[in-house]
Amino acid sequence: MISDIKDFKNVFFIGVAGVGMSAIAQYLAGINKKVSGSDRYFAAGEYNETKEKLEAEGIQCFVQNGEGITEHTDLVVVSTAIEDTVAEVVKAKQLNIPILKRSEVLSLIAKSKKTIAVGGTSGKSTTSAMLFDILQYAKMQPSIISGAGLTSIIKEGKIGNAKVGTGEWLVIEADESDGSIVQYYPEVGLLLNVDKDHQEIDELMQIFGTFKKNTKEIFIVNQSNPLAKQLSQNIKHDFSSDENSGAGFIATNFKQEGFEVSFTIHHSPFTIHAIGRHNMENALAATAVANQLGVDLDICAAALKNYEGIYRRNQILGNKNGVWVIDDYAHNPVKCAAAIASCQPLADKVVAWFQPHGYGPTRFLRTDFVKELAHVLRPQDEIWMSEIFYAGGTAVKDISANDLINDIKALGKNAFFIEDRKDFVETVRPHVAGNSVLLLMGARDPSLETFSKSVFEKL
Repeated sequence: MISDIKDFKNVFFIGVAGVGMSAIAQYLAGINKKVSGSDRYFAAGEYNETKEKLEAEGIQCFVQNGEGITEHTDLVVVSTAIEDTVAEVVKAKQLNIPILKRSEVLSLIAKSKKTIAVGGTSGKSTTSAMLFDILQYAKMQPSIISGAGLTSIIKEGKIGNAKVGTGEWLVIEADESDGSIVQYYPEVGLLLNVDKDHQEIDELMQIFGTFKKNTKEIFIVNQSNPLAKQLSQNIKHDFSSDENSGAGFIATNFKQEGFEVSFTIHHSPFTIHAIGRHNMENALAATAVANQLGVDLDICAAALKNYEGIYRRNQILGNKNGVWVIDDYAHNPVKCAAAIASCQPLADKVVAWFQPHGYGPTRFLRTDFVKELAHVLRPQDEIWMSEIFYAGGTAVKDISANDLINDIKALGKNAFFIEDRKDFVETVRPHVAGNSVLLLMGARDPSLETFSKSVFEKL
């Protein structure tokens, strides 16, 4: 029975290359656990960048065939995507090795530190990164387990989604998509927003309500988000970008100039190298938490002025012939709309491409995608989609991205379907002539980064 982080020494991760799994693997290696793992993307004799970076952290990597699990393995960790039929799961059961889900291990880690859990359906990775940067700038030596690579850590040659500090505070993303957020009992809980994503609103409100109850000391809520606001009753700390909200932390004077936004929090001026009003709210959230931990607002502002961003969030690939190309992880309706809106001040025209992931999620969110995208598009803007990314399994393929495109067209918006993304660049080229932004959006598909870079190169 494993109920404490001290209960194991040798741990094996099945699916270790995944962003959530690799973060925990690196953290455990950083506190001197013996960590190894496998992944279906690892193949004998083939180069894999993630594998190389994991091995640089002392994490031994194997092909996913079971050879990495031995009688010396104390614990096997699986993600929700790993099925019981996988050879390594079968072997672990044969050897009576305990098997825990990623979220359960993260819960054990969280119990071992003073934890700040960042929750919400959008902005968790960015806000976690901003908060980590503030606490690090304030010399509090924090740790982080994130859902995305921080550019500042990537520059050290690492994956960037985890770092072990010597201080008492740990920043984690608390994921609502699989309900695992209810497993954490953090000292500080932060709720950014509640919008329909993986579950219906009623279910999400129940999940975040439990998150609020489980928070030990400080619960901080964004009053600008109508649904999150419902959970702000009977709490001492909140924040908002609405001057009339009466919140404890308020951001005002928002302005975006180029790839930079500025605003004011309680007379302290802030400037960050990011775009979009949503990033002001992320920065406000991080500042509200840090200030409650004793960090002065001017220190927060100085830290965020140096914020370098995170992997595939408004990531600028460059400019060609007047066209800015931006890569973004946006994948739910609100995130996609916010990504498009953040690009609109940059150019006369925004051409957005999106690859939905999963037939079930696309079907579930179809109406919301159509509503949010149609609302945000200006008359000159365009939305393009390629076919839904299929990661395997038994999904019923009874919906196409073209169904969403046709729905958006019916509302009088410029919408285009390009089934195979390989044909996208040649087809879209005449649409991005002159002063424009080409925004590429999507998640879950590990080849998206390569695709985005190829689009820029071929444009």
